[in-house]
Amino acid sequence: MAERRQFQDERDTGVITQSKKRLKPPPLYKVLLHNDDYTTREFVVMILQAVFNKSETEATQIMLHVHHNGVGVAGIYPYEIAETKAEKTMSWARKYEFPLRCTLEPETDE
Repeated sequence: MAERRQFQDERDTGVITQSKKRLKPPPLYKVLLHNDDYTTREFVVMILQAVFNKSETEATQIMLHVHHNGVGVAGIYPYEIAETKAEKTMSWARKYEFPLRCTLEPETDE
């Protein structure tokens, strides 16, 4: 029995801890639509529904905001997604011969 106690006393009974590195979430970017005098409201609503997955009601509200304020946020995404959506928007605008402008702006913690 003395041998058994000695064996138990020699065991390492400490807790092993691992520090996990927490990944910082990627920075977000706003995709902005800019108003112009030629792009139709219907086209902007279609873009917001097809590219940004907005409902018809939400797309109409965003379109009206852009129309009245000159610029509006179509969505907020990590950079690569925001860039892809902006490029697709501009590509469709060129295809249908509209001068719709779409830009990216870093999201700030306000």
